[in-house]
Amino acid sequence: MKGAKVWKTALFGTAAAALVVTGYAGVQKSNQADAATQKAKNVVLFVGDGMGTAQRDAIRLATVGESGQLAMDAMPYVGLIHTSSTTAITDSAASATAYASGVKTYNGAVGVDANKKNVKTIMEYAKDKGMSTGLVTTSQITDATPAAFASHVLDRSKQSDIALQYLTKSKVDVLLGGGEDFWYPAGKAGAFKDETPADPSEKSKGTQGDLVAKAKSLGYTYVTNKTDMTKAKGKVLGLFANEEMFQQKPEGQGDVYNPIVSLPDMTKKALDTLSANKKGFFLMVEEEATDEMAHNNNAKLTIKAGQELDKSVKVAKDFAKQHPDTLVLVLADHETGGFSVEEVDATDESTDGQTISGEDGPFAIANSKMSFIVDWTTSGHTGVDVPVTATGAGSELFTGIYENTSIFNKLAQALGITVKK
Repeated sequence: MKGAKVWKTALFGTAAAALVVTGYAGVQKSNQADAATQKAKNVVLFVGDGMGTAQRDAIRLATVGESGQLAMDAMPYVGLIHTSSTTAITDSAASATAYASGVKTYNGAVGVDANKKNVKTIMEYAKDKGMSTGLVTTSQITDATPAAFASHVLDRSKQSDIALQYLTKSKVDVLLGGGEDFWYPAGKAGAFKDETPADPSEKSKGTQGDLVAKAKSLGYTYVTNKTDMTKAKGKVLGLFANEEMFQQKPEGQGDVYNPIVSLPDMTKKALDTLSANKKGFFLMVEEEATDEMAHNNNAKLTIKAGQELDKSVKVAKDFAKQHPDTLVLVLADHETGGFSVEEVDATDESTDGQTISGEDGPFAIANSKMSFIVDWTTSGHTGVDVPVTATGAGSELFTGIYENTSIFNKLAQALGITVKK
């Protein structure tokens, strides 16, 4: 019976139940009508990369137990998002482009449509309104998800090109994350040594010259640790690792999630800086390790990264309490791993050597004597829908079931932005 109870929680404990209540109980239609008069001054968009409903359930069970609520789940409006790209199973670049610009595109594309033409992003529209903008991630700051909100390249691997566009084209005000290697040319190590024992492949590889020097010349304060980040004023570029701010390896083989600056701390700094603009701001915050650890079928660190994301969401919700014209939403670009939450069962088929799934755990359910395991069916992405939860100004818009491109349209409506066709 214990196992059955956990399974019921996994199915109905978070977004699925709230969607049924909110999206199909006669609330959706009236709320969307009301939303037209509730404009958001500020937007904080959280992306839990690779974080599907089951991942959110596992994070919840491990953190607050069956009857508790995560900050990312304690929101009044819920929807489900179809995640496909033009090639069905999306990658982060195509998905983020759908969110940022409202178009379906090919995997690997950043800020361009399926015909390889630039498409204006929601962050660029926000900038046109005089709003401040920010990108925060535990990945490289130039990785696919943040890149799609503020750059345009045909191939997500062009990370130095993306960095240069941040500085000279989209002019993002706050940039906090990893990826220092793409800001310095080969042979010029920055604050983080080349070819470290943890990962000898990491070394400076920039193709656009010394972009840290370029950033400084454009008025950015460059920081590489929490102390300097906290003190920084005005536009800030913070790079806190060679590549990602963690080591994504198979469990027990050098896998580490311990960023030198935490995602909640980066989120707070971005909010403190951007909120100085009386015209508002648009901030995108990504937790990348929920995806990278899932690619390695590492449930322990997938959950740990999700817990840090949830702490960051709480930071934003606390800000929104003081600034009720702020929209906060949490979503994923896609699901990774075919993640499922199951009962602890020695006879489970995943241990028979005949299935492709791998078993992980057990993990304790907080505030109880029960536990659960995680099963994986793949090390890649899947095509299942992902939940979005929302609170604050314009949050009523995000109920229902819809394509990932609709996120762009809903964000534009919440901000009162007229999109040029």
